Amino acid sequence: MDHSAAPVLEALAHYQEADELPFTPPGHKQARGADPRVRAVLGDAVFHGDVLASGGLDDRRTRGAVLERAERLMADAVHAEHTFFSTCGSSLSVKAAMLAVAGPHEKLLVGRDAHKSVVSGLVLSGIHPVWVEPQWDEERRLAHPPSVASFEAAFAAHPDARGALVTSPTPYGTCADLAGIAEVCHRRGRPLIVDEAWGAHLPFHPELPTWAMDAGADVCVTSIHKMGSGLEQGSVFHLRGQLLDPAVLSSRADLLGTTSPSVLVYAGLDGWRRQMAQDGRRLLSHALELAADVREELEKTDGVHVNDRADFTGPGLADDLDPLPVVMDLSGLGISGYQAADWLRATHHLDVHVSDHRRINAQLTHADDRDTADALMRAVRDLAARAGEFHAPVPVAVPTPSGLRMEQARLPRDAYFGAVEDVPADEAVGRVAAEMITPYPPGIPTVLPGERLTAPVVRYLRTGADAGMNLPDARDSEVRTIRVMRDG
Repeated sequence: MDHSAAPVLEALAHYQEADELPFTPPGHKQARGADPRVRAVLGDAVFHGDVLASGGLDDRRTRGAVLERAERLMADAVHAEHTFFSTCGSSLSVKAAMLAVAGPHEKLLVGRDAHKSVVSGLVLSGIHPVWVEPQWDEERRLAHPPSVASFEAAFAAHPDARGALVTSPTPYGTCADLAGIAEVCHRRGRPLIVDEAWGAHLPFHPELPTWAMDAGADVCVTSIHKMGSGLEQGSVFHLRGQLLDPAVLSSRADLLGTTSPSVLVYAGLDGWRRQMAQDGRRLLSHALELAADVREELEKTDGVHVNDRADFTGPGLADDLDPLPVVMDLSGLGISGYQAADWLRATHHLDVHVSDHRRINAQLTHADDRDTADALMRAVRDLAARAGEFHAPVPVAVPTPSGLRMEQARLPRDAYFGAVEDVPADEAVGRVAAEMITPYPPGIPTVLPGERLTAPVVRYLRTGADAGMNLPDARDSEVRTIRVMRDG
């Protein structure tokens, strides 16, 4: 296929060159009606690219097949058979994939390190989750994707499960053995969904971990805005093989998606595919070289340890590692990742991705260069030099793996939509949770609706909140109270 083409961008350019006069939404009418104060911040180009997808970018019956042609090009670029664009992020895409595989009260094997969007899909669908435990690094208090053996055991215990879902890479860059998990699924005629939100770049360089479609996954969900050049909310999901009907997957996405998709987001997806298809290997080679240099230099900083392949991969750990997320363990500095993230933003105007009780993650992409890398290294060295000025961090009572696991006493949907009440945190122990409580980022829920709360988990969340953990979806973000089922 001709990857110099960009159907969405070309149609948008034609719309502007033709000087189309819209008497349709959006009501700003090509920026003319937008508040000048808004235009001063956003610029007029944003409004000029904000047109109707049908009746604007394409004709009213989409006879130009603009979106369809762009999706075919994306599929070809990443070795998929079908690709679907989404302007609602991977949060929608993963829900559509789940609903295409299983229905209400049917079982789906799900890695317990799944993103909150997966749990939201369980709440909406009534799917019965069979949790598959991650591989836990007890020394570093960090979860890696579940093993092949864990999925094999879960299918043996639940042969009626309709399929499986695994998250890979994790926000820390660790990857599952996708080929092995796909084989476990396919031996039973069951599909594998991979939430590869952090892996948009993987198909475009041989030195990166194998991406889901090449590893044999049936559906792969990818956020182009995370590690690619797309705009926020830009997501694609890909399909291959015969285990799922593309029409069913498209229907599930249509059920959940907006009827007013953003052409701006479509354009970002289309342009990113062209960029990667034409120049991705060179761009990512540079990013990998830069990441290697940054890792090597930061490792020389006293008190800072950059987690590498030796830390995160091997027996009982992850299968592979994406080196572009630069994960720094700051426990040698005697400060928390929460403190470090806040200080770096306030002092150096530098934002890191994930921060937890002992780590920060600086995500590098093909957009970074020597200047941005130097700024990161200067800031981290300054942080290390001034760590002695910080107050002692509030200790976070991170449980053992067994202490984190709770009984799934009710289906997530039943707990979420049931009769609920808010009770003091210490009185919530033994009760059935009716809400998600999710440290964010990375957005992996510690508590799910339907789980029976335990003292170690409540203590972890309470101490985490005191230490600076961000819990935006909890009814009480300080976890002084927890929402539980009245009858549970």
